[in-house]
Amino acid sequence: MNWIQPDWPAPANVKAVSTTREGGVSMPPFDSLNLGNHVGDNPEHVAQNRSVLADMMNMPSQPAWLNQIHGTEVMTLPLSSASGVPDADASFTAVPDHACVVMTADCLPVLFCNEEGTQVAAAHAGWRGLVNGVLEQTLAKFDGKSKVMAWMGPAIGAQAFEVGDEVREQFIATNPDAHFAFQPHNDRWLADIYLLARQRLAMAGVTKVYGGEYCTVSDPQRFFSYRRENCTGRQASCIWISSR
Repeated sequence: MNWIQPDWPAPANVKAVSTTREGGVSMPPFDSLNLGNHVGDNPEHVAQNRSVLADMMNMPSQPAWLNQIHGTEVMTLPLSSASGVPDADASFTAVPDHACVVMTADCLPVLFCNEEGTQVAAAHAGWRGLVNGVLEQTLAKFDGKSKVMAWMGPAIGAQAFEVGDEVREQFIATNPDAHFAFQPHNDRWLADIYLLARQRLAMAGVTKVYGGEYCTVSDPQRFFSYRRENCTGRQASCIWISSR
């Protein structure tokens, strides 16, 4: 399976994966491993695809799926069985065999773990969540004594992420150095979401940051992209502490 294994020095008991669009049963335009049940795909196909993910990665159970709303809410796993699917854009756990997961199709997925391998998290960072502090809110869940590393999964590349003045101004208002992440393009700007995330993580004290070499828009064979296709599927980035 042509999925992505994060290249980072995580402890051996920390397991992580970022899926591509390959390996599922969904029909076009969701072909084939669409993991989002909110995009108009056949729910039975999505359920089968989610089972493929759990089986292929030898997960003890299904990941804790979220209803992502481009906010900054962070859930702590395990979730209550009565809580349903929460509105949140990140999850954290210190309990083995509970997988944190976020879905993306251009937004930035960021996986976290501490050096001891006892705490992990996953965050969905579109530009709104990023500028409003979803990464900082996720890091706040970690034990303050822990050293945390991060891995940035597939997202829209700097050559494809066109934004307006209002987006640039919001980032610069929170960090003047954010201007380095924006290049003029016609009457708008090309934004480097990977650099923006690195800046936010550095300000929060996280200097061990890995990944960030993909572009979902320019690689239609591997990745879903909302900006490229609008009606499309979602890939997932997952992380968990294995007890096995």
